[in-house]
Amino acid sequence: MKQFFQQLLKDKLGSYSMREFVIGILLIVLVISWVAQQFFHRDVPEFMFYTFASLIAAGCFGYSFEKKAAIEQDAGAGQ
Repeated sequence: MKQFFQQLLKDKLGSYSMREFVIGILLIVLVISWVAQQFFHRDVPEFMFYTFASLIAAGCFGYSFEKKAAIEQDAGAGQ
């Protein structure tokens, strides 16, 4: 389970990324606010709900356009 969550926080290059961390936190907040609204009848301001959803969508949308960087060969390695 720990390895699963570690993998979620990595980007296409396999290094940890703040974007994945922030999207994960916002996703948790979005689910908590939805549960609070549906089951506990707590009012969550509508604009906050849409803001969190928009931030998650923007992070995922940016990730889809991100190119995997080519690994650069060291110029002196072949000498």
